[in-house]
Amino acid sequence: MILAFEKYLNSWNLVQDGNPITTHSSELLPVFYKNQPAMLKIALSKEEERGNSLMTWWNGQGAAPVFLHEGPAVLMERALGQNSLIHMAKNNQDEQATKIICAAAQKLHGIKNKNPPPSLTSLSDYFRALGLAASQHGVLTQADQAAQELLEKPQDSVILHGDIHHGNILDFEDKGWLVIDPKGLIGESYFDFANLFLNPDFELATQPGRLETQLNLVCKMADLDKTRLLKWILAYAGLSAAWHLEDGADPKLALTIANLTLALILNNQSAAH
Repeated sequence: MILAFEKYLNSWNLVQDGNPITTHSSELLPVFYKNQPAMLKIALSKEEERGNSLMTWWNGQGAAPVFLHEGPAVLMERALGQNSLIHMAKNNQDEQATKIICAAAQKLHGIKNKNPPPSLTSLSDYFRALGLAASQHGVLTQADQAAQELLEKPQDSVILHGDIHHGNILDFEDKGWLVIDPKGLIGESYFDFANLFLNPDFELATQPGRLETQLNLVCKMADLDKTRLLKWILAYAGLSAAWHLEDGADPKLALTIANLTLALILNNQSAAH
């Protein structure tokens, strides 16, 4: 048992209810808190700590309710519902899953609690990795140009989840679909809709015609401008590719979506002329 878990198991009177889960950025442990299923999460990075603070600030509005928060640790309600957006998307319910994702993002963007967390990161800072990688692949140059254009003239500014996708919105049964694992960003609302176009996996995300279908649906659901959302998808796909290159991972999915999006942008521009 990790020593950090022991500390909180004792001080918060928790009862272990499963095996530890380790990710690249956090340690998690299923527990019971006052006879209620909960998840103890200990952040291993500043980004995850920022996300924990944001989860606490949301106060159960659109996000998993937080019971306790101290330093790098957060104790939140555990999702017990059997439904999965990943399963839905891959089993002929892609449109329904996307509608749920859009509704979840919109709910978060509308929350106006007092005094937002002070540690939120701006999108300009978040996109620095793309600028550094822009010369490594042709499409990354265009992605970086799109990002700079969008960041220089933002249309609105909201508190962003920062990592909205099928795996970060869980079934909380009677409470509905609630988010987990935010990055804690601030910037244009469009950003939070871009990542779903790279999810839930390569096979579905790159399916012929899927990008266009999803684009129309998201713009309708969230009342977004199609041209602007395409630029955000290009920018985000470029950023994702940059992160993969930085980590020595395969950027194939992100680069594929970036190229598909760029082609759609160019086609739309040609049609307009």
